Amino acid sequence: MTFEVQAWLAEARSLIGDANVLTEDRGEDLSSFVKDWRGKFQGPVLAVLRPATTAEVQAIVRLAAGTGVAVVPQGGNTGLCGASVPTNTGRQVVLQLGRMNKLRELDVRNNTVTVEAGYILQQLQELAASAGRLFPLSLGAEGSCQIGGNLATNAGGMQVLRYGNMRDLVLGLEVVLPNGEVLDLLRALRKDNTGYDLKQLFIGSEGTLGVITAATLKLFPLPTAEASAFAGVNSLEDAVSVLEAMRASMGDRFTAFELISHPALLLVRRYFPETPRLLEEDCSWYLLMKAADGGDEAALNDAMQTALMACLEQGIICDVALASSVAQTKVLWDLRENVTHAQQMDGGNIKHDIALPISRIPTFVEGMLPELEKAFPGVRPIIYGHLGDGNLHFNVSAPNGVDSKAWQARTEAVNKIIHDATVALRGSISAEHGVGQLKREELLQYKTAVEMEVMHRIKKALDPQGLMNPGKVLST
Repeated sequence: MTFEVQAWLAEARSLIGDANVLTEDRGEDLSSFVKDWRGKFQGPVLAVLRPATTAEVQAIVRLAAGTGVAVVPQGGNTGLCGASVPTNTGRQVVLQLGRMNKLRELDVRNNTVTVEAGYILQQLQELAASAGRLFPLSLGAEGSCQIGGNLATNAGGMQVLRYGNMRDLVLGLEVVLPNGEVLDLLRALRKDNTGYDLKQLFIGSEGTLGVITAATLKLFPLPTAEASAFAGVNSLEDAVSVLEAMRASMGDRFTAFELISHPALLLVRRYFPETPRLLEEDCSWYLLMKAADGGDEAALNDAMQTALMACLEQGIICDVALASSVAQTKVLWDLRENVTHAQQMDGGNIKHDIALPISRIPTFVEGMLPELEKAFPGVRPIIYGHLGDGNLHFNVSAPNGVDSKAWQARTEAVNKIIHDATVALRGSISAEHGVGQLKREELLQYKTAVEMEVMHRIKKALDPQGLMNPGKVLST
């Protein structure tokens, strides 16, 4: 049967409304929907579709399934691996879920909230706070990323140390399956031992198994006290020792433990010259720490200071500054955010989002730095990340004098050195950014044949036509 584009679009408009089917032939600018924010991936689409309800998502998915049109689910399009934009193959539509932004239920006594996929993360944080609760997921794109995308990529961020990543914050999901059926798993239960935990299939699946349309999420008591500190250490072994000591002293009050290398700090100072000097002496590595609880702020600061002084006495910290005001706290966390911005301003860099057992991070980095220098003289590794949960952003900037385009051409060679060493230490080539299109082929190199076969079986069982976000995660 001949596929008629205009007839298909007319049917889509009848399902979700004329204004919610965006096409180029009507002069509508689709660039923000078909290109990822890093500008690495983009592809053609028949249309961008903007459903407002689960029923409308169902109707579109059924239409697509019946006509062989692939569906690319999209939230805020803030991902780093090209999972939320179309590929260059086949007939595809972007299913943009931003209009699905309703609060379905806030249950303060059960410490849960149910929201639709298009709900903005920052708005959810604010909603929780207004009810005296905390939704702890926090990351750089929180002002524009959407909950559906956070779920599809199993987002991590700053507070995984205490609260876990997105997978740990979910109690229930609502998912439209590739055949248009609704899988209703929206249960606000912390105990439910009735067979397979089906929601886990969809968290981190990057839209390849179905469209997440709503979620029931955990809330926590809103902290009444917070304390932040910035410390310098001379080695990664010392950094790991500090983490161990602070967790032993502070317990669950210890919520974040970030690592910043000295070259990363220098890069921030170069592009953000207003950044104050926080410590009297330069160190090889810097640690940004946060604690929070429901008690008195002075008492928490005293506990934090006592723990840090013990680290100083042990010689595992060479210098430390404890924030004494909201303004000072903001300076500390702005510094961490500005590492990413400084790299963008500095030019092309080859990004890596790796995970390792925390105990093996010193061995990895100490071996990797000379190996990279030998292979690419003058190379500039910019290392930072969530040391508390073993996630490093091991980014590699071009040697001085090498232009960005030439350096990006070395991506495969740089990746091989870093990812081979990561997997050799039983690590992962993607800690929180996902696979998408960017790491799809590398997955074949680092996953076992059995793992890949099981993933393909799951994909085939749920999406036999291969129409749900094709070309992402799996190569076929």
